[in-house]
Amino acid sequence: MPIRTRPTTWRTLVTAATAALTATLLTPAAADAAAPRESRPVHSYADAVREAVWVDTGLDEDRDGRTDRVAVDIVRPREAARTGRKVPVIMDASPYYSCCGRGNESQTKTYDGHGDIVRMPLFYDNYFVPRGYAVVGVDLAGTSRSDGCVDVGGRSDVQSAKAVVDWLNGRAKAYSSRTGGERVRADWTDGSTGMIGKSWDGTIANGVAATGVKGLKTIVPIAAISTWYDYYFSQGAPLYGSGPDWLARYVQTPEAREHCTEVARKLTDGAPRTGDRTPLWTERDYVRAAKKVRASVFLVHGMQDLNVRMQHVGPWWDALGKNGVRRKIWLSQTGHVDPFDFRRAEWVRTLHRWFDHELKGIDNGIDREPVADIERAPDEWVTSTAWPPRGTHTVTLRPAHGTRDGVGTLGLRPGRGTASLTDDPALDETEWATRIDTPTPEKAGFVTRPLTRDLRLAGSSRVTVTVTPSTPTAHLTAVLVDLGPDTIRDYADAGEGIVTLPERSCWGPSTEGDSSCYRETRAKTADVGHTVVSRGWADLGEHAGTGRGEPLVPGERYTLALDLAATDHVVPRGHRLALIVAGTDRGLIDPPADTPTLTLDLARTSARVPFAGGAAAFARATSGPPVTTPHTAPDGVRPPAAAHRVPGETR
Repeated sequence: MPIRTRPTTWRTLVTAATAALTATLLTPAAADAAAPRESRPVHSYADAVREAVWVDTGLDEDRDGRTDRVAVDIVRPREAARTGRKVPVIMDASPYYSCCGRGNESQTKTYDGHGDIVRMPLFYDNYFVPRGYAVVGVDLAGTSRSDGCVDVGGRSDVQSAKAVVDWLNGRAKAYSSRTGGERVRADWTDGSTGMIGKSWDGTIANGVAATGVKGLKTIVPIAAISTWYDYYFSQGAPLYGSGPDWLARYVQTPEAREHCTEVARKLTDGAPRTGDRTPLWTERDYVRAAKKVRASVFLVHGMQDLNVRMQHVGPWWDALGKNGVRRKIWLSQTGHVDPFDFRRAEWVRTLHRWFDHELKGIDNGIDREPVADIERAPDEWVTSTAWPPRGTHTVTLRPAHGTRDGVGTLGLRPGRGTASLTDDPALDETEWATRIDTPTPEKAGFVTRPLTRDLRLAGSSRVTVTVTPSTPTAHLTAVLVDLGPDTIRDYADAGEGIVTLPERSCWGPSTEGDSSCYRETRAKTADVGHTVVSRGWADLGEHAGTGRGEPLVPGERYTLALDLAATDHVVPRGHRLALIVAGTDRGLIDPPADTPTLTLDLARTSARVPFAGGAAAFARATSGPPVTTPHTAPDGVRPPAAAHRVPGETR
């Protein structure tokens, strides 16, 4: 268990953390024998080897006439090196080590006068080095102390980290300095490598795994991108007002900015704001290469992450499963937040057991435990032996006219006639849901009757609309909403579902320059009258599914399938499930050039939703005696803030 501290002096934190390690080492033998098998903190963190090497990537992206080298900072147990015992590696490859920082406290790397690492951001080295692991921090090409260019998920980004895995396995060269220097061999490792990281870092782990590189045994992608197109666009609809060229400039060094103009030009030209799928996006699509993945995957994501959105989870998870990859998943109610900051003690314990199993081969049973942990309410978690759970089947729901104009129904029977809406870029999903029972011009809403029993959605949904636009351009949004009172994590708050506290807890020993003690957090909650469960957006010009948008013919009918993000949510007894179709979702997609009126053909509009128990479960939950829903104001969280443009430490 961690030591908990009040805000105090640095010396006290170091002393407390050292005391924790000493207490662990003095655990009685009988207690040790009764505990599950696990790696123990038997190595000195204070005496660990701290060094830097530069790995040759084999690329010359900055075109300076020599191959690029990436900086690799290493912390590893000295005792293992002395005895010749080889250790596995935990690696975090990041563009943020100098520009922006890592973790909730935005830590950057710090160095001594010899250029060796003093502070490695995050707790990984403090906790795992004493337990017989090496921890490696890689500066992606074009960032911090590395050569090369930032190409935002492309060949240079991925090769930055893959080359290090190759070096750890004796297949690449490294040197003791950025230019020249002596060859350095990784003779202290057994080559077994696990990659971990949040957001861009986790994205690189996905990308390296998709190369099939030997020696990469597992990855732990947290809030990570699986295909870069889906970070910037949703079926042609732009999610941000900028592209990857802006992001490259945000993280690259001044030197890279000067020498990487050709790479920057390719990023600009290859990512047009039309939303067309180009070869640039194909190169950065890791899902299509899932068949190459050899590593196991422990995936973590916030179901209300509006930065790296849940659209990155469903296709990647499904593709990995199709190709027989061993998988584990945690899904929280947070936004873009690391599990260290929403479920700290259980996260450290589980991550420890996962790395022990995958990198050290310890048979601790984690591979026989439930695959999924889902946060059902703030700090309340449930498990599933499989995800989506066995017995989950997709059910086709149909929108239809209700007893009042503008307020429709949602059920199993097809509807008839039409429903119209006019895009209003000033409104968003929270405002649509708040006015679900009121006819308003900007949306078409359809609701079930109050449920007579709980109904679980698990997986990805798809909404197919047949629509006639009045203008040459149009964007569409479809959302599924749980209508009813609840207390949820306030994902729209600045903390995205957490509040950072002054108290600290310590996770391993500390040194003068690298504390293992981090500020605690608690859940930031909101009492709401509705919860948006899943979202999807598209440019109607992408209706043909060719990856290239086309102008619309006003008055002509088009059919489009909107892919909604994966989720796992229980709509409680007494609540209603709603489908809302609208235009621009303010703050989450950019508006089209025109302001269209859209006419839905209800007979040709449907939603395919995955329910645990399938159609029978939906039928049971929407039949029987009427259920009285407690009266509540239908407010949700505050409207989504302006979309993030950086897949990094927004929290």
